[in-house]
Amino acid sequence: MPSVYLSPSMQGHHQYITGTGSEEYYMNLIADAMIPYLRAGGITFCRNNPGMTLPQVITRSNEGNYHFHLALHSNTAPENLSGAIQGPDVYYYAESPAAMRAADIFANHLKSIYPNPNLVAAIPNNTLKELKKTKAPAVLVELAYHDNIRDARWIAENIKPIAQRLSAALAEFLMVPPSVSLQCFPDMRKNSLYT
Repeated sequence: MPSVYLSPSMQGHHQYITGTGSEEYYMNLIADAMIPYLRAGGITFCRNNPGMTLPQVITRSNEGNYHFHLALHSNTAPENLSGAIQGPDVYYYAESPAAMRAADIFANHLKSIYPNPNLVAAIPNNTLKELKKTKAPAVLVELAYHDNIRDARWIAENIKPIAQRLSAALAEFLMVPPSVSLQCFPDMRKNSLYT
């Protein structure tokens, strides 16, 4: 059976500009919401917990026989650009063709629900440890900017659709037919705060 190591953010100190929670809180909500889709698709999983350190997460991921490692985060801009940057970024280890293919799949799925698809990007990286040191192909998804009011609200108000698209992307990468049709959720751009 295909398997994934889910790694939602452990950064509880990164508070959302909306004042409604932290990066750790929202990324764990999304991971929770992914579980029914993963189970329905026959994808087994393990996940980190907020008390772990990054080296512990990497070690635990590498100890298992996982086919993929998915890190979930939200982003923050440099101080001089705080609140001014928007959009999801899907980071992948630049030396891994499998991770690059996965990043493109995840970015395409996020484009279908993010209000401005042109802001969704797959980005190669050579330094992020969670990408470089994991055995399984990995992506680190920065879903949007939690210091931008529109992005922070988009994440908070779209937990289920985000979880569904991430699960569908994972199923596509693992070549598992998604058991839940993408038609179950309307295109979120129609009801967006951006329109």
